[in-house]
Amino acid sequence: MLLDSYRSVNSVVESFFGSLQIELLDRRTRTTRTEFATATFEYIEAFYNPIRRHSALGYLSPIDYEALHIATKNTA
Repeated sequence: MLLDSYRSVNSVVESFFGSLQIELLDRRTRTTRTEFATATFEYIEAFYNPIRRHSALGYLSPIDYEALHIATKNTA
């Protein structure tokens, strides 16, 4: 059972880094570590976490998923 859990987490992490590579790193070259760190932070906090649709959430963005969850909870 633990191995299945590990595989699930591993696939989520691989998916994230694949998205990061395609959507951020392949689009522009950064020359300093600071530029890379800033771009990575902005990608995660401003796009990936709140806006980007996630297959684990039924292809909803986290904001939409949370709104749906709150609406469902309030009607119950």
